[in-house]
Amino acid sequence: MSTKDFIEKDYYKVLGVPRDATEAEIKKAYRKLAREYHPDANKGNAKAEERFKEISEANDILGDPKKRKEYDEARTLFGNGALFDRHGRPGPGGAGGGNFNFDLGDLFGGGAQGQGQGQGGAGGFGGGIGDVFGGLFNRGSSGTTRVQPRRGQDIESEVTLSFTEAIEGATVPLRMSSQAPCKACSGTGDANGNPRVCPTCVGTGQVARGSGGGFSLTDPCPDCKGRGLIAENPCEVCHGSGRAKSSRTMQVRIPAGVSDGQRIRLRGKGAPGERGGPAGDLYVTVHVGAHPVFGRKDDNLTVTVPVTFAEAALGGEVRVPTLGGPPVTLKLPPGTPNGRTMRARGKGAVRKDGTRGDLLVTVEVSVPKDLSGKARDALEAYREATAGEDPRAELFQAAKGA
Repeated sequence: MSTKDFIEKDYYKVLGVPRDATEAEIKKAYRKLAREYHPDANKGNAKAEERFKEISEANDILGDPKKRKEYDEARTLFGNGALFDRHGRPGPGGAGGGNFNFDLGDLFGGGAQGQGQGQGGAGGFGGGIGDVFGGLFNRGSSGTTRVQPRRGQDIESEVTLSFTEAIEGATVPLRMSSQAPCKACSGTGDANGNPRVCPTCVGTGQVARGSGGGFSLTDPCPDCKGRGLIAENPCEVCHGSGRAKSSRTMQVRIPAGVSDGQRIRLRGKGAPGERGGPAGDLYVTVHVGAHPVFGRKDDNLTVTVPVTFAEAALGGEVRVPTLGGPPVTLKLPPGTPNGRTMRARGKGAVRKDGTRGDLLVTVEVSVPKDLSGKARDALEAYREATAGEDPRAELFQAAKGA
């Protein structure tokens, strides 16, 4: 696909969707049209085959967020294709409607080389093509250069919370070291505070490299390391980079319900930007300590509660501790087996929507190590009363059958 085709074709019209269509709407429209014009359903129909190719091409561009963004920007820049007529020359909506030899190579090669035949020529731009597209390279018609702001770097950090802090949320002090504007040279990188614009990238901090297909990619400028500026007299502190290490302590709010190993993004809390650029982001990896009583399973808390044999066999009410709150009372049904799990609703970890998970209570029958004489006599009497019962009979039967 040529660059001219990329600019001129209205892929939204091809798929029959509005320009603000969502990804789902684009996908739905493509599937409907693809089924209608698929070659298998229109054998021998050359028009349907051509239409199918056009639909596939439109989906290839609009279905890819990155390609769609480039396409939208290109069509906005070139007036939805009106800059060019069918021969690739400026059209009525472009360079004033003049008829002169002009191609995309002229446009992107640094200015129009063709000569106009009247008011519609290059002079119709009031200074040439370079003035119109100077903003792409941060240059105006006077040749001056605006150095681009630079976004600050992202910072990685770690914090360790107690089990309770992770469940309830906490504000913790976090000491960070990052790159910040050098105080010695006020961030200019030059000892005299007067750096010059990099001649290689003309202050943009980026250089283009061709990738084929009419597109180009950008890389950080190798001469200025992406700054857009070069220091004639490098600062002794930052060695011309304009950045120096800076340490600061900030209070960071960790939301309730975080889990061990979770990575939290705090926008704008990273390293400061350069020349008015936005700050980077702070990424905090959370480590959570263990609790002597409670555990965690997703949004639920877990706890193991010991009960007596009599409570498990006869049933009863059991008080259960909760994390940071009053105990809850659970009703134990008669004949509760060892290892059974019950649920105390709303006593777990905080979810993203503000609700809470549950507390999962696992019953563990406690066997006493020491018995009083009265307790021993009672158990002996129980053993005699249940002497005819064999709890392992089904086990041996199943093993024998297998």
